[in-house]
Amino acid sequence: MEDSKFDVIIVGAGVMGSSTAYHAAKRGLRTLLLEQFDFLHHRGSSHGESRTIRVTYPHHYYYPLVMESYNLWQEAQAQVGYQVYFKAHHFDMGPSHDPTMRSLFQYCRQMGIPFELLSRHQVADKFSGRFDIPDDWVGLWNEHGGVIKPTKAVAMFQTLAYKNGAVLRDNTEVIDIKKEDKKKEGVVVFTASGEKFRGKKCVVTAGAWVNKLAKTVSGLELPIQPMETHVSYWRIKEGHEGKFAIGSGFPTFASFANVCVYGTPTLEFPGLIKVAIHGGRACDPDKRPWGPGMMMNELKEWVEGRFMGMVDSSEPVVKQSCMYSMTPDEDFVIDFLGGDFGKDVVVGGGFSGHGFKMAPVIGRILTDLAVEGETKGVDIKYFRIARFNITSKF
Repeated sequence: MEDSKFDVIIVGAGVMGSSTAYHAAKRGLRTLLLEQFDFLHHRGSSHGESRTIRVTYPHHYYYPLVMESYNLWQEAQAQVGYQVYFKAHHFDMGPSHDPTMRSLFQYCRQMGIPFELLSRHQVADKFSGRFDIPDDWVGLWNEHGGVIKPTKAVAMFQTLAYKNGAVLRDNTEVIDIKKEDKKKEGVVVFTASGEKFRGKKCVVTAGAWVNKLAKTVSGLELPIQPMETHVSYWRIKEGHEGKFAIGSGFPTFASFANVCVYGTPTLEFPGLIKVAIHGGRACDPDKRPWGPGMMMNELKEWVEGRFMGMVDSSEPVVKQSCMYSMTPDEDFVIDFLGGDFGKDVVVGGGFSGHGFKMAPVIGRILTDLAVEGETKGVDIKYFRIARFNITSKF
């Protein structure tokens, strides 16, 4: 395959790269998807058993991305023949004076999202005693929640990309990308094994490695920080297991106070509920510590206080390590790498914490940018590299 010419070469086969490969191949483009490790590996951000999908964000520009993604998840799973999206409602909670809670309330009103604003007593009624919040907290319920199965979803996009003619290569580490000819469209992608691939366009979706590759390729140091985070599962006490299961009316949830906590109904592990803290410790993705979970005492207190004693808060029974890649403002990077590359190299990064749910639409956007130089239907000005006031050193 050396010296093969592709319309689009995608570097990084997590959910964003795999979604991009699906969209590109579906358009009839000659598509190559490259992954430095095994497909479906556990070293990045796109593995595991569940991710939440929700529409409540303090920033209005995420609304169209999530709403389109709901449709695209269902469209893709219908094509592959199995389910990756499981419907649930969503519940946000926090102190009534908390600025995030206030902004979510305003957001729902502004976007016309039907919601219920709930006091402590109303929360207990709404969830039949499964949630308890302090007297000075409020709850915000809406119907736009759900759970995505991540490893299964990545496999789905790769399967659909392959069925549409894409070439998929794992254990193929990309070490450099160069312009083929400064006067013409096109790049050459170099791998650690000495192979070269030519492409009219290239999309870099390397997750926690995106900054390392962008710096090598263009001298551009993107402020995307790799972080190690942990997911925890807690045992539901005997006799209460069914109350927290998906489909029981128990929602996906997020809690905003001194720590940001999130979780999902029971789905992947019977009798266990996923509750974790949003955030992590900065690390090098190639030398990660695989360390202990963050703020475990705060998380234990949260579990003890919210579930009316029906969940064992002494210790999580399953812990899983995962990578985040975060920008300083926690918004995405979706842009052209620029410099000598012009519009030939598109970069997508900084998605961790809330990007997975929007992968279907981000794949469409990255394909649009690579092929047409622009995208339709969504405003990506909030995701441009220029907001960081950095420029290429080359």
